[in-house]
Amino acid sequence: MKFTRKAAPVAATAALALTLAACAQSDRSSGSSSNSGGGDVKDTITFGAAGAPELFDPFYATDGETFRVTRQMMEGLVGIKPGTADIQPELATSWESSSDGKEWTFKLRDGVKFWDGEPFNAAAVCYNFERMFDQNEVAAGGPAGYWADVMGSFKSDAANALYQGCTPKDDMTAVIKISRPTSKFPTALSLDSFSMQSPKALKDGDANNVTKQGEGFGYPAYSKNPVGTGPYKLDKFDEANKTVTLVRNDDYWGEKAKTAKLVFKIIPDESTRRQELEAGSIDGYDLPNPADWKGLKDQGNNVLIRPAFNILYMGLNPQKNPKLKDLKVRQALYYALNRDQLVKTQLPEGATVATQFMPDTVAGYNKSLKPYEYNPEKAKQLLKEAGAEGMTLLFAYPSEVSRPYMPDPQKIYEALRGDLEAVGIKVQVNTKPWNGGYLDTVDNGGYDAWLLGWTGDYNSADNFIGTFFANLKANDFHTSATSYGAQLSKDLDAADSIVDEGQRNAAYEKVNQQIMEQDLPGLAISHSPPALVVSEKVKGLVPSPLTAETFSTVTVQK
Repeated sequence: MKFTRKAAPVAATAALALTLAACAQSDRSSGSSSNSGGGDVKDTITFGAAGAPELFDPFYATDGETFRVTRQMMEGLVGIKPGTADIQPELATSWESSSDGKEWTFKLRDGVKFWDGEPFNAAAVCYNFERMFDQNEVAAGGPAGYWADVMGSFKSDAANALYQGCTPKDDMTAVIKISRPTSKFPTALSLDSFSMQSPKALKDGDANNVTKQGEGFGYPAYSKNPVGTGPYKLDKFDEANKTVTLVRNDDYWGEKAKTAKLVFKIIPDESTRRQELEAGSIDGYDLPNPADWKGLKDQGNNVLIRPAFNILYMGLNPQKNPKLKDLKVRQALYYALNRDQLVKTQLPEGATVATQFMPDTVAGYNKSLKPYEYNPEKAKQLLKEAGAEGMTLLFAYPSEVSRPYMPDPQKIYEALRGDLEAVGIKVQVNTKPWNGGYLDTVDNGGYDAWLLGWTGDYNSADNFIGTFFANLKANDFHTSATSYGAQLSKDLDAADSIVDEGQRNAAYEKVNQQIMEQDLPGLAISHSPPALVVSEKVKGLVPSPLTAETFSTVTVQK
């Protein structure tokens, strides 16, 4: 579902600098120009997106399809070095912490302006942080989830928040105070949700006025017309033609985007995305079906396989379905799932069965844990012991989307559904479009069980299990309704605050064991390597292990 940070003082994930070369055709008609990339190039990049953005204010976004767009327009204090999970300066040129790790001083980049002409300075930084901190009850309980995941609480519960304030030391120096040392800083500030936006535009657009609308949320006018500092800015979202058009920011502080226009064409069906690439109407797309990888390569396209830095899971909601409060019931569901078969038949080569809620490349991974075996008879016995034979489970999956950890949601769902029904569980099927109600329903606790996942942002256990379970009051697994949730939250906070790397990793290994053997708040399913495919005429795109590519360096040859 939801982010890129690097532990400080923890080492970040190893750099993976991969350069994208090319192949295939793109004879889409468009204007052309010459630039520093050499030769005649088109003035438009068209990329096939698997889903529509939910909105354009990254602070309230929680999904990759929205961030794919906002990442091109918005920047944070801290950025990510292309092709890696390492942080680098972005709107801050440097930073340092106090000896106790509770005060962080950021030197800001001079000469930066927001698109509306407003200056970027320390006052703007502090306005943004105070805006994020001061959320109403609706936003705090739903779309402001990234702040909750990182900072713990909002202004209404300031005493329990990690964030404790921001002060402009001078015009180009901002000081951020936090309540305790944490592996989150400063890398958490590279998350798209923490991008800097124009204070004037935020005020004028009533940016924090989030309301409840049925099972979803209503967003203010600003969310459709944000103002950032990035190399591209929003031109229009044509919902009828399902395209998002960005145009180059000619006043950008850094190297200008190499292509004048960037269009994201929303094509939910993967086979249609492939057909459009073959026809030349798009220049590339994300998440090609693993079954198509060889064929795409044979046609001359470049298929880049990213590392599997992700997790697919089945979320469980004991608040909505009280039977799920019983550990035996949760274990029964796990034993019912034939995950070996799922990985072999529904996921790409290189996918693996998960033993915990993070991949084995993350510090704190517990190597001693073994996968829950496929044992339908044991599942039936546990259901009988729990008095849950024939229980009903409202189990949902998303439509109109592909995700790195879930290439074909419906096929994965059908396989898991069949396993559950085979042990006597009555499955109530539910599906909604990814950004057409599914994510909102998950956030609002509308399902007993659902399929979702996560692509990690940096090499830290906090970014995986901390994101899922540390915030007792705001997590999709509703651990506040369980007997173990409060203790799990405390254990995760304690692990995150350990300064010594070896001791911290040992603490996370212990928590991983606790999650999988004692708590089991959800079912970790698998890890899958996602891919990206582009025409041979695309130059300059650097694939990201975080699936966080930027397009300002990209050109498309005529």
